[in-house]
Amino acid sequence: MLLKNSIMSDIKFILDHTRELMEKAIEHTRVEFSRLRAGKAMPSLLDGVMVEYYGSTVPLNQVANVNTPDARTLSVQPWEKTLIPDIERAILQANLGLNPQNDGTVIMIAIPILTEERRAGLVKQVKTEAEKSKISIRNIRKDAIEDIKKLQKDGLSEDLARDGEEEVQKIVNLYTKKIDDLIVEKEKDIMTV
Repeated sequence: MLLKNSIMSDIKFILDHTRELMEKAIEHTRVEFSRLRAGKAMPSLLDGVMVEYYGSTVPLNQVANVNTPDARTLSVQPWEKTLIPDIERAILQANLGLNPQNDGTVIMIAIPILTEERRAGLVKQVKTEAEKSKISIRNIRKDAIEDIKKLQKDGLSEDLARDGEEEVQKIVNLYTKKIDDLIVEKEKDIMTV
């Protein structure tokens, strides 16, 4: 009986660990999707921008406030006015297709309207990123099933192993659907003019 309880807790651990890893894959997908510009001004567009600050490279949001005064404009207000040229350079070097303008105190960035061609390219990027996440989920599934097979060699019955594998597949289906939902949401966001 003790061995059975131990093995059952091992299966529960495998399933919990599988869910945790898949949740991280979903979160990674959300982050990657947020970096894809959909024609709207969002502070997250500048999340990857790194600025030289007293000999160190730091994220933009650690040296300035980034806001959206309207749907097509970002404003970057540095905490120190001397950083304006460094921030502008960092935005240009980030290769985001943005053109910063400053008035001496604030950097304004007009977000250009996306062309139909650019929108189609972004949708393609979304699908590529989503496929990477699905591959990650399939690899997590493979590892979980291998762990269950190892338990089977250690005395887990074939029925319990099959039940564990079916539960892993249910988790995979759930997280694959979450990725598909994220794709639909992001495509709608990109294609909305």
